[in-house]
Amino acid sequence: MTSSIDHLQAFLDARSAERGMSALTVEAYARDIGDFLAYLGEGSALTKITTADINAYLRHQGEEGLGPASRARRLSAIRQFMKYLVGEGILAENPAETVSGPRKKRPLPKTLSIAEVGNLLDTARSLAETATGKERARALRFHCLIEILYATGMRVSELVSLPKSVLLGDGRLLTLKGKGGRERQVPLSGPARDALNRYLGLTADGEPDPEIPRATASRWLFPSSSAQGHLTRQRFAQELKDVAAAAGIAPERVSPHVLRHAFASHLLDRGADLRAVQQLLGHADISTTEIYTHVLEERLKRLVHEYHPLARAAPKP
Repeated sequence: MTSSIDHLQAFLDARSAERGMSALTVEAYARDIGDFLAYLGEGSALTKITTADINAYLRHQGEEGLGPASRARRLSAIRQFMKYLVGEGILAENPAETVSGPRKKRPLPKTLSIAEVGNLLDTARSLAETATGKERARALRFHCLIEILYATGMRVSELVSLPKSVLLGDGRLLTLKGKGGRERQVPLSGPARDALNRYLGLTADGEPDPEIPRATASRWLFPSSSAQGHLTRQRFAQELKDVAAAAGIAPERVSPHVLRHAFASHLLDRGADLRAVQQLLGHADISTTEIYTHVLEERLKRLVHEYHPLARAAPKP
């Protein structure tokens, strides 16, 4: 009678011959599937392996400390082995086919505190107010960029490639064309509108300011001499790191995408609806926005702690 180990060896030989697998890959298959067979125990019949057995094995591996990526790899190896057994007529169906792989934990987005973002904005504003000569135009542009980015949470690619046509409205809303050509509207805050006017060379009353150089004629809101004709993502990211250093924040912690995360996190922390944040960010699927659910969880904990009548009750002696 052919043992499960014999079937495993036949599977490895077939995979190696058909796909030219390296010795290391064959060894990995042998180790992963061999561990599963060892878990089932000697004498276990391959024909009696069930979906429940495979799920139990993966749970056991998780309890033993095996990470999601390693468990997913072992499940893949088991699936291939079961598929081979079906092809050989040993199994009627693949019991691993309907097993769901372990989900990898999505890393929490890096972000900045409200105070840190405020420090960044204050530093950018101060630099714009004190700069002179050619540096003044660059400082005004950067202050405008960072105010708009934090006010809207738009993607950096959307920000640097804004056409001047976005100024045709009343200035309170910007119409963006994001991924997949989808349009959305995002509101501009008062400070962002003020920074935009200063960048455009206008006073608070909307009149030309003689002390501020006007933006060059271009179809882009933030023109430059780049091949695209507008400011590049890389240039803006470098300027952001320079201002972060001036604000006393480690430059490696700051990027345009971190400010987008800060926009979403701070809105949710202050009570915004997840669906509303999804629309503002331009996510096609709510599942993408759900990366921020940890913010909602923390907010709920604070609400319970603050408002539940027994949450802060003094412990009885």
